[in-house]
Amino acid sequence: MSTEKKLGSAEREWVEELAGSWIEVYKKSATTLVLLRIISQRGPIPAQEIHKVFEAETGWSITERGLYRTLKRLASLSLLAITPVSVPGTGARRKDFTVTPAGALYLERISESLIT
Repeated sequence: MSTEKKLGSAEREWVEELAGSWIEVYKKSATTLVLLRIISQRGPIPAQEIHKVFEAETGWSITERGLYRTLKRLASLSLLAITPVSVPGTGARRKDFTVTPAGALYLERISESLIT
């Protein structure tokens, strides 16, 4: 008999709620790590590309606003560098992101502490 079948309806609902809450907290915490890894592996990279890779690799959704807010926070902590780049043929400017040496060390330290 599966563990789920051993629980009553109210217990299953409580466990689902508890697990859902933990998953949301985990996603918020893991977003920094995932973004730093993506940028470290593919940088310099524009935010639009980061967004696509993030969602493809994690299966999680992130709003454009949430992504830019997180990237800006990481840049303000000197973990990311932002380089303005001219977009050929449009005259528009975009920002490319790269991991700084401090960001690389930060990513390394976090990665060392993960359960694998």
